[in-house]
Amino acid sequence: MACKQVIAFAKPIVLLPFLGAQLGLWQEAAQASHSMHLSQFVSEKLSQLQKPQPSRSICAVQLPAAIEAIINRPQFSRSRWGVLVQTLSTRPQTLYAHQPNSYFIPASTAKLLTTAAALHQLGPQFRYRTSVYQVGANPRLVLRIVGRGDPSLSDNQLQGLAQQLSRQGIRQVDHLIADDSYFRGSAIDSTWEWQDIQAGYGAPINSLILNQNSVELKLFPQTLGLPLRVAWMDATEANRWRVRNSSVTVGPQAPEFVDVGRDFTSPTVYVTGQLRMGAEPEPVSVAIFDPAQHFLRHFRQALNANQIRVAQSAIASSPGTQTEREVAAIESPLSKLLIETNQESNNLYAESLLRTLGLTQSKPTGSSAEIGLEVVKTTLTRLGVNPQTYILTDGSGLSRHNLISPVALVQTLNAMARTPQAAMYRASLPVAGISGTLQDRFRGTPAQGILHAKTGTMSGVAALSGYLSSPNFSPLVFSILVNQSEQSSTALRQAIDEMVLLLARLRSC
Repeated sequence: MACKQVIAFAKPIVLLPFLGAQLGLWQEAAQASHSMHLSQFVSEKLSQLQKPQPSRSICAVQLPAAIEAIINRPQFSRSRWGVLVQTLSTRPQTLYAHQPNSYFIPASTAKLLTTAAALHQLGPQFRYRTSVYQVGANPRLVLRIVGRGDPSLSDNQLQGLAQQLSRQGIRQVDHLIADDSYFRGSAIDSTWEWQDIQAGYGAPINSLILNQNSVELKLFPQTLGLPLRVAWMDATEANRWRVRNSSVTVGPQAPEFVDVGRDFTSPTVYVTGQLRMGAEPEPVSVAIFDPAQHFLRHFRQALNANQIRVAQSAIASSPGTQTEREVAAIESPLSKLLIETNQESNNLYAESLLRTLGLTQSKPTGSSAEIGLEVVKTTLTRLGVNPQTYILTDGSGLSRHNLISPVALVQTLNAMARTPQAAMYRASLPVAGISGTLQDRFRGTPAQGILHAKTGTMSGVAALSGYLSSPNFSPLVFSILVNQSEQSSTALRQAIDEMVLLLARLRSC
């Protein structure tokens, strides 16, 4: 204990004369010494000073020391920080830099690179198109539904396709083919971790995506000692999955945790963990087992609901070669997909964008994802992003093999701000205190409404990169990443938020 008191006491003593001159802390310290240890008093005062002060502005020259004070807190002694803050301009001025060229695991801030390349390369008018074709002139009606990786398709869109066919008087389909050949390569990223590819956020990426290739469940506590009740949001899926349930309902003082996984060779869900009696149900999502069959099964149900009978159906792994006529189609605009990708940090959407980029090359061969990564690098390089400042292995940031420097993220943000797509790109980002993954952050602070930024979180990793339109200073672009930390995600986010609030309080002086 003596050692801890010395550490807590020694550093503040150096600061007290300066702080006292500003805040009269000497007198307050003398009064407090009657009721608490001086080191405790100093620690509490420093903690108060380290908290955001929304009403107090700071000069640009004070920014480095203020950020360093956060980075150098004892709780972050084992953490790696990378920070870069610049003015948003053609000739940016660096206001603060800490390991700006070092590589960090970026988590979902990697989506900034993927969406920038997708918007610039595909163009704001791009639309995903899912088509139904009539094959040949055979008296027996053969239909082929061709998926092109639209990640936003749901059962409602399949109903729309079925209704288009019904309005044409179609009542019998002799053979229905689901073409899953548009994207090439594995539907599962080989660099993703085992537990991630079981969850809905790590669902497989194929050409025929439906309901984000996941199934939604809710776990309900029951009476003490009974397993949690598993409720399927899609009743048709409940009949296809087996549930291995070893969970339990516990008393009001017991800890709560749940873990839901799936088998990789059969549609089997494993449920473990515990919830307290009377607790709110826990929503979870599980990656589906057979995405193409899942799509075909639901499309047949949509056709049946519209009085269209299907005699036979099959999955095709290669494109059709016969004469085909499009008889139904639905489209999804890129602008809406970008918003879902960045504001909700949707991994599936980002991975679909990456694979779509891989198909922009003439006569592409090989994995769509791998080619997409090459297109991302080529596109960003043309925009002025140094290709040596990052290494991407996926489009979403779910892989821990991604390595990105703060410089790469800031260069990407700065470059996109100078393109004709600047407004659409910025609009795809979460807004502090208002939308997306920042909806519940920065509320009631000077950053609310003026911060557009992409979040990133995984164990030991937190990140935030984006734009800030300070009312009393030049527009800013920044990237903050922390890696290799044993601190909780909450503690890391709080520290990042403090840094951002410093930026929001900047003024010219």
